[in-house]
Amino acid sequence: MDPPATTVCRDCFALTVEAPGGRCPQCRSPRLVTHPELTRLTRAHVDCDAFYASVEKRDHPELADRPVIVGGGTRGVVAACCYIARIYGVHSAMPMFKARQRCPDAVIIRPDMARYRREGRRIREMMQALTPLVEPLSVDEAFLDLSGTEALHGGPPAQTLTRLAAQVEREVGVTVSIGLSLNKFLAKVASDLDKPRGFACLGRREVESFLPEQPVRIIPGAGESLQGHLARLGIGYVGDLRQWSEPELVARFGSMGQRLHALARGHDDRPVKPDAPAKSISAETTFAEDTGAAGVLLRRLWPLCETVARRLKDSDRAGHTVTLKLKTANFRTRTRRQTLADPTQLAERLYRTAEPMVRAAADGTAFRLIGIGASDLAEGARADPPTLLDPERSRTARVEAAIDQVRAKLGPDAIAKGRVWPSG
Repeated sequence: MDPPATTVCRDCFALTVEAPGGRCPQCRSPRLVTHPELTRLTRAHVDCDAFYASVEKRDHPELADRPVIVGGGTRGVVAACCYIARIYGVHSAMPMFKARQRCPDAVIIRPDMARYRREGRRIREMMQALTPLVEPLSVDEAFLDLSGTEALHGGPPAQTLTRLAAQVEREVGVTVSIGLSLNKFLAKVASDLDKPRGFACLGRREVESFLPEQPVRIIPGAGESLQGHLARLGIGYVGDLRQWSEPELVARFGSMGQRLHALARGHDDRPVKPDAPAKSISAETTFAEDTGAAGVLLRRLWPLCETVARRLKDSDRAGHTVTLKLKTANFRTRTRRQTLADPTQLAERLYRTAEPMVRAAADGTAFRLIGIGASDLAEGARADPPTLLDPERSRTARVEAAIDQVRAKLGPDAIAKGRVWPSG
């Protein structure tokens, strides 16, 4: 026999064992969260609903009933869209021209990232007032570990989170969806179940009854390529994945096989890490017109290398692996990467590493986007040590340091290398 389910009201925050008639016995609200393990679940994923678009609608009330798309130009992509626009089939990362075709009446707003980051910081501060264990994933979502906070907040994490959702809505003017569970993976799955303005729980019972019926795409890291490999093996659902042993999955997918085996069973021992360091630093740009010319690609690559180098220096990080990203005219993404002997913060090293990759890719294919990234990050103190194999490296570092000083004093456009201009 199942234990009695505990209920928390999302409007008055009352905690009860039973809620007759599906309404809160104190305020009669139907907005209840009920689960047998409600008082024991401590890991949460909090995700703002259509955050960029919600901020725009908050600041422009006349748009409340209009489809809103946050993005730019005809060749960019959708940064965010409201739920009305989603009814028309618009979604994040969709090319803007497709979004306009699907929702021609949408209001298009260019992103204001500074404003979104400012509002995101306000929400994060509210989370950090509840627990120091807040792990941001982006400007508008985070994991929280609320273990041991019951005495501090006078109730279980579920009750604390309902108060947080109400505070965000009242003070910031946007809504959030919350997933509460046993671990980070299940909390993230739960937060997607009841959007927008939702609150869902997944406990041990659901690991056996709910999880096996879900498609494998819910597993983090199971992108389209991996889904294709799994489909060819007859694996479309988590339940199918459970039929494979860990050694079998590792033999086919390496370390990812271990992850697939664990997550398919609802196991995830990753802790919530406050201020987890970035895994990569990157920059990219979309062209006004498609191009396949190596010279044009390289001219657009150089300022991106400078941007990534500046971000590496600002965060006191250095990258071991350099990744080139190119997106074709038909939106297929090509990536090429190379791991360096030692990590770098230098734009010149990023450029020299990516240059042969660009030239090899310039085979007549037209590209609409180019990007450069540094990953496998290390401490900045380890960046670009002197080496006999590259006697010019120390000089390159000094030149870039001098350029950085000039720009810091006179502005980012005060000095530039000649490779940003067309030759001839």
